[in-house]
Amino acid sequence: MGSKPVEDVLDSLSGVHFSGFHLNGFQQGTAKVEQPTASVAESAHKQPFVIGVSGGAASGKTTVCDMIIEQLHDQRVVLVNQESFYHNLTPEELANVHEYNFDHPDAFDTEGLLLAMEKLKHGQSVDIPKYDFRSFKTETSKPRKVNPSDVILLEGILIFHDSRVRALMNMKIFVDTDADVRLAKRIRRDTVEKDRDIGMVLDQYSKFVKPAFDDFIHPTKKYADIIIPRGGDNHIAIDLIVQHIRTKLGQNDLCKIYPNLYVIQSTFQIRGMHTLIRDAQITKHDFVFYADRLIRLVVEHGLGHLPFTEKQVITPTDSVYTGVDFCKRLCGVSVIRSGESMENALRACCKGIKIGKILIHREGDNGKQLIYEKLPQDISERHVLLLDPILGTGNSAVQAISLLLRKGVPETNIIFLNLISAPQGVHVVCKHFPRIKIVTSEIETGLNKEFRVIPGMGEFGDRYFGTDDE
Repeated sequence: MGSKPVEDVLDSLSGVHFSGFHLNGFQQGTAKVEQPTASVAESAHKQPFVIGVSGGAASGKTTVCDMIIEQLHDQRVVLVNQESFYHNLTPEELANVHEYNFDHPDAFDTEGLLLAMEKLKHGQSVDIPKYDFRSFKTETSKPRKVNPSDVILLEGILIFHDSRVRALMNMKIFVDTDADVRLAKRIRRDTVEKDRDIGMVLDQYSKFVKPAFDDFIHPTKKYADIIIPRGGDNHIAIDLIVQHIRTKLGQNDLCKIYPNLYVIQSTFQIRGMHTLIRDAQITKHDFVFYADRLIRLVVEHGLGHLPFTEKQVITPTDSVYTGVDFCKRLCGVSVIRSGESMENALRACCKGIKIGKILIHREGDNGKQLIYEKLPQDISERHVLLLDPILGTGNSAVQAISLLLRKGVPETNIIFLNLISAPQGVHVVCKHFPRIKIVTSEIETGLNKEFRVIPGMGEFGDRYFGTDDE
């Protein structure tokens, strides 16, 4: 069993068992570096947090969804049920309705579900159909209007079956309930709500429900990020899920897409310092002072992502204190020249740290030409803090990270520290290097036509070192 805190386990979805959860890791892949576009960045900032809740019929999926909605009462949350998207039965199918398999993937209008979800994800309201289980048809005159929300709960027995539907989800939950319990709940539900006799329910269960669960539903359990035993009775699991959702909602939208992106929590102090260093009229002395304060916060936050080992010391009261020991194999690498502004903060936090240099040509070829590098000879054995205050297009960052990888530095050992990040640059770096960590203090609006970060803070190196035109 893993020893990480539950919040960290949930956040990383690392594939260990913890308190009744089964957390499967995200599959990592390699992606080509793409030129950023404004439309990509804008769409990322409008994405809701989509949670898929699957499991066998009568497993407690709806109860889990209701409990999540109840606890997220201060958020905009909507529920979309897969069963709203059943196909209408043809006259022939109606004539033999008892032989129709409602638990088969072909019973659902997946294209209609995808269309509705895409509209919700792009900020559009949709009319969700209402399916009548007595007439086995959609009531076209009684759709349910659903508005865009911060959280979308998508619930259904087969929502993990289609890869296109899975791709819409930020979190996938499988409600795992014992088959006997599911059967008992189904009997109670169908005899009361659907006017079916118990013999009909048992016949349908043995003929369609159980085989469909074994063939189509249970195999999708492998796609779940979180598995909840006992369904709605597992209050601890649901509380932890809600806590994780609240954490995600409190983050920048890009953090929901890229789990390796970390934005330090904003406060009035941080917001005030950003206001000062973005002011074109601020003096150089004040710009350096407040930039240094922000850089120090970013560096401290970045150091918090390094591995640690347990260490015990004897205090002046002859007591034993159990703490942690700092990571010893560490170095910094600054991207000349604005990255050099971050070196003093790193030295102040890490006594005697080695710092390498990388110079990348930023003009003419949009930051793709490596001019100079001077790195510690044993850098492949170290954790590396890459320093560059501005992440714009991401092209310079890609060149710098690629160099570190060629020098033998594992991707997981690189932490990229910057003050501000454009969404386009985040997309490029995170897609190309999904295992590095990016730590920043603020996500910007985007890039202008000259590929300058906006609102931004101008040429950071010139302002910091006093070499601007003025």
